[in-house]
This record gives sequence, structure tokens and C-alpha cells, in this order.
Amino acid sequence: MLDNISKYTIVLGSHSPRRRELLLGLDIHYELKVLPDIEETYPAALQKEEIPVYIARSKALAYKKFMNENTLLITADTIVWLDGQVYGKPANEMEARNMLRALSGKTHEVITGVCLTTQEQQKTFYAVSSVQFAWLEDAEIDYYVKKYQPYDKAGAYGVQEWIGYIGVESLSGSFYNVMGLPVRMLYQYLKEW
Repeated sequence: MLDNISKYTIVLGSHSPRRRELLLGLDIHYELKVLPDIEETYPAALQKEEIPVYIARSKALAYKKFMNENTLLITADTIVWLDGQVYGKPANEMEARNMLRALSGKTHEVITGVCLTTQEQQKTFYAVSSVQFAWLEDAEIDYYVKKYQPYDKAGAYGVQEWIGYIGVESLSGSFYNVMGLPVRMLYQYLKEW
């Protein structure tokens, strides 16, 4: 499949083990490139989907110097959005607990921005999924934070982990988007490249 992109070396610019797993699930052969310390900052005026799209573009810019004419680079960023506030990756245990307490019993949005870049062109898109969390007890939050170390996950949780099993009451949109990469949309964009 995807013979139209066979001339490219697909490069995934990501630290995320979930994105690596999801891209493999599309049967796309790719190379992994990880750059340390890419800033994930954005202008304060940005809202919702503008934020992960901006960060995905910023990541692509950081990788640009490693690209050649046959490179097709995939970068992405995921945020959690609740009540007009962004929940990114927690910096520490306390922040992780506070994020999960904020999400508990509420519906939030998970938004992933994706950027596809070659030397000739760049395309960005985003996916939004809505997740309804059950009420989480402090003991459940503590258990998850201690056992699963959710510091590399937007909103301090992985839907595919224990907290998703016990906490997600319903989900509207792409499950894989909540994991960190909207693979169906990515496949469509690559198919039309």
C-alpha cells in the first residue's frame, strides 16, 4: 500500500513509543529520529487545535536540517483541552495528580496536531477526540501515577493503560488519536500525497 510515497524515506521525529507503535501498525517502514530538548512552547494567544499544530510544525523545523530531497518527515503533538485550559505533559508527580483530579468526572478533548514535511511541501492537520472520565478516587490516581509514571503523556494519562481501563466511560472520535496519533487520518493524508 501507499506506493505513491515509495520514493521517500519516511522519518518519524518523535520520542513517543506509542507513536512508533501506531505507525508500525500502518505497515509503513520508517526510520526513527529523536532530537533531544525540542522546545514545546507556543504563543499564549493560540487556542485548542492551534497549539498542537503549531508545536508539530516547530518540531518539523528542528528536524529540517537532517532532511534530504527523499525525506518525508512526520511530527506530531498531543494536548488535552478542558474548560479553556491546556494540559500537556506533567513535570512531576504532583502535577500529574492535579491533572488527573481536574479530568476526573468530566469530559475533555484530546487534540493531536500532525505535520508532514518534505523539502517541497508541508501539510498539517489535526484530530479531536472527546473523552468522558469517570470519577477517580485519590487512591486510584495515586496508584496510577506511582505505577505507570505518566510524565510523557498529555493530561498525565495513557488511554491504553490501567487508568483508561477503569476511568474512560466513553470516547467519541479516534481512540488512536487519544493514544497520540490519528492513524486513519494520517493514512488518508499519505494516500493523497
